[in-house]
Amino acid sequence: MDASTTRVRDEERDLLEGARAGDEGAFARLIALYNSELHAHCYRMLGSLHDADDAMQEVMLRAWRSLGRFEGRSSVRSWLYTIGTNTCLNLIARRPKRVLPIDYGPNTDPNDGLGEPIIETIWAEPYPDDQLGVEDGLFAPEARYEQRESVELAFIAALQHLAPNQRAVLILRDVLGFSAKETADALETTVASANSALQRARETIERKLPAQSQQATLRTIGDEKLAQIVEAYMEAMEGGDVDRVVGLLAEDAAWSMPPLATWFRGDDIPGFLANGPLSGAWKWKRMAATANGQPAVAGYIWDDAAQAYLPFALDVITFEGDRIKEVTAFITRVTDSRERSFYEKWPDQQQDADRVRNVFERFGLPPSLPA
Repeated sequence: MDASTTRVRDEERDLLEGARAGDEGAFARLIALYNSELHAHCYRMLGSLHDADDAMQEVMLRAWRSLGRFEGRSSVRSWLYTIGTNTCLNLIARRPKRVLPIDYGPNTDPNDGLGEPIIETIWAEPYPDDQLGVEDGLFAPEARYEQRESVELAFIAALQHLAPNQRAVLILRDVLGFSAKETADALETTVASANSALQRARETIERKLPAQSQQATLRTIGDEKLAQIVEAYMEAMEGGDVDRVVGLLAEDAAWSMPPLATWFRGDDIPGFLANGPLSGAWKWKRMAATANGQPAVAGYIWDDAAQAYLPFALDVITFEGDRIKEVTAFITRVTDSRERSFYEKWPDQQQDADRVRNVFERFGLPPSLPA
């Protein structure tokens, strides 16, 4: 055990003693030691940044209430993950499964238009891994997935296809590196049952995931070339250059825009771009970002009333080789022909609008850009 590990455990022990004595400040600092990784865990389980926020509030409450029953037979970390996992399982039972448009229905005929948005609460959401402290490398030597691999969009989407108990087992074992015994204890089941769930989960995940993770793909591309591709994408989108955008895409690329169920594949993308975002009807500015361990681009659209560029969408970019395989544009503001937000057209979605609109803030992006 190295000196830093010893220091953390000593700090943890002192904070735990203080929390048990009723010191709320000590409890808050104890939770803070694991807050970032627990939040990412809840996101993996739930597929939603906002649901993860809700789960973390519940985790803190449950942990505070159960302090007196924590006997120290496991580590504080394992204890908190047990609370976090079971909190998420309870939320999963009450909320719809999170999906991406590509999993929701078939690709769209460009002649059919964009259609109406589906309620936001069914969609997976992007995750600000850099802002919330997701680190490089593995959680533990026994883990099968890197930390950033385990928040990639493809991985999060694949997890949502698993039964809740299978999802929990796979994350605990293959992402966090928990032992079979620790996993079974956390889920109050047998080791045999946990191992069986893990085997089924691995089979499903392997079918759903691409052959190569985004982390491996990005390392192959290299930082310099990746920056050049992202810059070219931003310039082409700002300039309305459909041909240049298409030249950056893989042959069978996909383009989706949650909360719209609409998405386009391959040869239909140029028509969508030319008649939609790059038609010249809107003025754009773009800013590089990151999300889900992947490159992302924040899109701002000119607003006459505000006399500024306001957030419109966060494009999370997925690569295949050095070509863009998928653009998942998480829209924060959708307008009709009269430049009214669709949330004004469908007021029952206003609560969802408030949640979606703070996405840029959570990613540390400016709330507006000047002319």
